[in-house]
Amino acid sequence: MIRPSTPDDTIALIAIADAIGFESNELDQLSEMLTDYFDGDSDNDRFWLTDDDNGPIGVAYCEPERMTNRTWNLQLIAIRPDRQGQGRGATLLRHVEQTLTARGGRMLLVETSGLPEFECTRAFYRKCAYEEEARIRDFYATGDDKVVFRKVLNVD
Repeated sequence: MIRPSTPDDTIALIAIADAIGFESNELDQLSEMLTDYFDGDSDNDRFWLTDDDNGPIGVAYCEPERMTNRTWNLQLIAIRPDRQGQGRGATLLRHVEQTLTARGGRMLLVETSGLPEFECTRAFYRKCAYEEEARIRDFYATGDDKVVFRKVLNVD
């Protein structure tokens, strides 16, 4: 079941990020983002979703891209490693897309690393009908490109 995330999900969502390889500073940032979100400290348009199967096993976080016309950015999507390969990531991504389409979202962007170990991630986005739109060389670190994918949701 995919549902809006709740404050009670926080520990499990951080554990999912930890299990997929987030660094400690990234986990700290994620914790702050969740705290801010649940405290209502900023933009009401952004949203967190949880894939729940007797407890959180997946998470997605999406926010509007500032100074654009209905463009959104998928900042995080993750499925617990022991539940990957079951189509849950694609289902969660479709739910994000449906949520945005219902809100009038025009385009969804997602970015990932260009390192070889992220080829499965890039293949996932291509399989879900995302197009590679840009590559910024050495973005994350020397030799680690930022690869941006996009999908048009609503044509003007």
